[in-house]
Amino acid sequence: MAAEINKEQCTGCASCVGECPVEAITMDNDKASVDAAQCTSCGACAGACPVEAITVE
Repeated sequence: MAAEINKEQCTGCASCVGECPVEAITMDNDKASVDAAQCTSCGACAGACPVEAITVE
């Protein structure tokens, strides 16, 4: 299961992008987007998100 980003909560700060060790997160229309095929569900992005818009199952 890949990390999921709540697009309504995401503020577009991009804090998560630099935290992803496999570069699975990019910015799309000023919102973070996860490439599920690359994501390893490590949770680094969720810990970096200041508005808790990212969940990892």
